[in-house]
Amino acid sequence: MENTTDRRLEQRLRYHWPIWFAEDFNDTLTQGQMVDASSGGAAFTCYSDENCPYPGQAITTRFSIPRFGDEDCFDMESFTRTGHVCRVEEINPFMKRAAIQFAEPLPFRPGEQTETKSQTVEKLKAVTI
Repeated sequence: MENTTDRRLEQRLRYHWPIWFAEDFNDTLTQGQMVDASSGGAAFTCYSDENCPYPGQAITTRFSIPRFGDEDCFDMESFTRTGHVCRVEEINPFMKRAAIQFAEPLPFRPGEQTETKSQTVEKLKAVTI
């Protein structure tokens, strides 16, 4: 049995929503699929092609995150963040998962908007596309 230590400083918000990224935002943007997000970074999947980011690369991302309010309602709040790619892992020959650390953190902790993980999962059922 492995003894792994989770070094994460905050809970991640796991959801599936489009994310757009590019090295230069004046170029053509590439679409990925958000896997999870925290105030300091995000992970997303993308195709294993020439547009896939690589470790150490500086990229700019544009994405939306659900911001929960009272009575099980939420709004999607949009962000643009620059950062550097920390890690890229192969999922299969066609897809990779990239992790980016933001240069500027988000103004809230996306995964800590509800009291429990199960509450978050229930609220996200309506968000997932």
